[in-house]
Amino acid sequence: MIAAVAAAIALFFALWWMLIVGGDEAPWVPAGLAASVVLLVALSAREVVMRRAWTRYLLENSVSEGGGRVRSDKPNSSKKTYSASLHAAALATIQKQSAEAETASSPDSHLDVFHFCQNYLESTEEVLRANNLPPEKRNTIRAGRERVRTLEKHHLLTWARDSSRIFTYEAQKRVRVSDKIETANRAVECLDSALKVFPEEHELNESKLAIREFIASVKVAHWVELAERAAFKGYYRRAIDRYKDALFYLERESVKEDVRIAGVERIGREIEVLRVRLKSPHKAPE
Repeated sequence: MIAAVAAAIALFFALWWMLIVGGDEAPWVPAGLAASVVLLVALSAREVVMRRAWTRYLLENSVSEGGGRVRSDKPNSSKKTYSASLHAAALATIQKQSAEAETASSPDSHLDVFHFCQNYLESTEEVLRANNLPPEKRNTIRAGRERVRTLEKHHLLTWARDSSRIFTYEAQKRVRVSDKIETANRAVECLDSALKVFPEEHELNESKLAIREFIASVKVAHWVELAERAAFKGYYRRAIDRYKDALFYLERESVKEDVRIAGVERIGREIEVLRVRLKSPHKAPE
């Protein structure tokens, strides 16, 4: 925060001086607004960092009254003990983070909750391995783990679904073919990350297949367009080669069978038409 305040002051005076030189009548207004933005961003970042640090503290200490392991030569002398208050606080924090993620605009908030849930499940798993817990406390931990497992799955699937949709939408708006494919592959990576945890999730597999089909359609459409341009200019051999490139990606990429068959038939007809034109004595020079 000290660095942020110093940066804001430096920015204020720098802009103020530049605006005075430029003849601005009220240089302190834009300079003050710019400095205020810097401070607001710093405060927001501090809030996020402190909240995550507090959640991490609760998760790490929900199974330990002393807040850590004590070094000892005996392997079993540092067993952790159960703390009902810290356990409840960690669970409440996760539920609060979950509620906030539902209203957040960024999918990354769901990913943060997923990681918090993972930390909670790992910590409580270590406690359940111990045999020094009474039955009522063990049942309490198990009940909390069931709730957290449900939240863990929900937030990971929500993150993967929303992130992949955002990347797919951005890919559709890109102009260059390489940019479209690169952005769409980022959507696939999000889905693959979730599939590593829940490989049998049907929705994730369906979304991944749809994006793969989009990538295939971009590649095929690119080569078909090049072929059509070449054919329009009379470069029939070049057009045939471009159509064959389109067939290559149509056969290689993940495409539904009916779409693949229809595409192969259409491109095959175009190639036959071009071959007929090549045999024509009046064809344009290549």
